[in-house]
Amino acid sequence: MPLESSSNYNRLQETANHERPQERLVQLGPSALADTELLAMLVRNGTQGQDVMTLASKLIRASGSLAGLVAWKEGDFRRHKGIGRVKALQLMATMEIARRVMGQPMALEPMLDQADGVAAYMAPFVAGLEVEKFWVLCLNRKGRLIRRVEVTSGTASSTLVHPREVFREAIREAASSIICVHNHPSGDPGPSSQDIRITRSLREAASAVEISLIDHVILGRPEIDPQHLGYYSFRAAGVL
Repeated sequence: MPLESSSNYNRLQETANHERPQERLVQLGPSALADTELLAMLVRNGTQGQDVMTLASKLIRASGSLAGLVAWKEGDFRRHKGIGRVKALQLMATMEIARRVMGQPMALEPMLDQADGVAAYMAPFVAGLEVEKFWVLCLNRKGRLIRRVEVTSGTASSTLVHPREVFREAIREAASSIICVHNHPSGDPGPSSQDIRITRSLREAASAVEISLIDHVILGRPEIDPQHLGYYSFRAAGVL
């Protein structure tokens, strides 16, 4: 077994492919990687006689911890063989991003539990659209948005969506509940017979997969809407 101190030892080459940082990142996600592996992903390349994992280990030992690198200047990085000016600047920029992220409060995703809030949130995404689009808003258990997914984009007269497309996205995002949204380019948010059929199909599918369908909101424009709301809520109408 070659020793790490040997000039011929390359820790990365001695590591099985499925155990290497990049493969572990793909398979298990970033939280599964050790500090050395994460840093190696940033450093990317070692030098002749020194693989990137060994270089990453040396950087962490010299700084005392991964967090210690946040305070390093260009010269601190460049003292280590394999870290040139460009790489040092890249690492400094990464550490500065980490510092700023940690110093900023986490922005909460919007709470979407009422149709008027959904309409306000979606307004920038539907402004000026000349075709119908259908979105699913994936929500966590507290009703906060996890992700907005555009499921289909149709013609000026119709949008086609199948429940499997909607709930495939909800399952992928591990959503506890969803709100479906689509727009009417005409500006009148009143539901068509097709909209009603789709909503009933979605309601049945939601029961089958045990993901709550909170609402299906159709977006239009207040000046065209007979109710002057600019949206139609199937939940408010008693369908859901």
